[in-house]
Amino acid sequence: MKPNWQGPMLTRRQQLAGVAGGLIMGALPSTLHAAGDEPLKDLAARKGILFGTAISAGQSSPMADPGYGAIVARECAVLVPENEMKVYVLGHDPQALNFGPADRIAAFARDNRMKLRGHTLLWNYGKYISPALAETVRATGAEKWLRAYIAQVAGHFGDRIYSWDVVNETIDPKTGEIRDTVFTQALGFDALKIAFEAAQEHAPHAQRVYNDYMSWEVGNETHRAGVLRLLERFRKENVPVDALGIQSHLGNDGSHSKLQRAEWKQFLDRVTAMGYRLLITEFDINDREMPRDIAQRDAQTAAVAKSYLDQMLAYPQLDQLLCWGLWDKHSWLNGFAPRADGLPQRPLPYDDALKPKPLRAAIADALRAAPVRKGIA
Repeated sequence: MKPNWQGPMLTRRQQLAGVAGGLIMGALPSTLHAAGDEPLKDLAARKGILFGTAISAGQSSPMADPGYGAIVARECAVLVPENEMKVYVLGHDPQALNFGPADRIAAFARDNRMKLRGHTLLWNYGKYISPALAETVRATGAEKWLRAYIAQVAGHFGDRIYSWDVVNETIDPKTGEIRDTVFTQALGFDALKIAFEAAQEHAPHAQRVYNDYMSWEVGNETHRAGVLRLLERFRKENVPVDALGIQSHLGNDGSHSKLQRAEWKQFLDRVTAMGYRLLITEFDINDREMPRDIAQRDAQTAAVAKSYLDQMLAYPQLDQLLCWGLWDKHSWLNGFAPRADGLPQRPLPYDDALKPKPLRAAIADALRAAPVRKGIA
């Protein structure tokens, strides 16, 4: 449902400053007014869906750039910190955590009447577990550290967070097995179980999500099978998991073919048959292999998005759609997966000049076409 709150009138000084960290809807760029499109959050809300994005607290944040801030405030009903709630930002001493960057995002969400997601309590992926963290965990004891850490993080944010990515990316896509980390070496599968139980204890109001990047694309078959086995084991051992977060970092390798759509549907059907909700948690489209021509690339990106979202939003169990950023200029993909021709990627709904692209229109069209569901929007 569309909120009737309009926000206070802003002074000219506030508009020019962008009201960093506060209400900035009055600073809306003229390009967005000219588009005349209904906010994505309102299109989504009418279908029982929450629409939102990841943001950072640094120089590329909506708090630092008033133009971007206005777009985020207009388009989004929910925010998730891109990195600011991860252990390598918060720190590995549960009694001395760095909540400052995450608190700035939480304040921006609060001041702009947005919900807040949490990401993530346990990133069980050795690549992102520093030697210092591993040493601390071994010295403390894995279970003791994990329970203390989740108690501090979940307790700090309390009921401000309605949904937590409790465990992130614990399945090895090459083997389909649970990743070998300092936590699983000490506790095995129980490391994951402890994380969800601690989240239930310290954030009992919040949705508890397992989040991963298995995809509909060719080559993800082993990853998908491993995630299914994990979800089945969660149910068998009564682990309190509510939903599967599907990151949805898409590419364009032909995966929206009829065959791949059918295989992806089989995966989603098995997940929902176990009683799990679904979320799209990190949506963007990698255009590294797409044409150099911008018009062709944007059209191709929009087509992939519409095909994927039409299939995903057909599931009434899916009531959240979050992009991994709205602004091409600051997409993680430019560093993670640069194009061979040196051109910047265009994976998000707004271009470098903060103008809406065909991808935004594709998202809007998919939301308009989605069936109504009883969601949390």
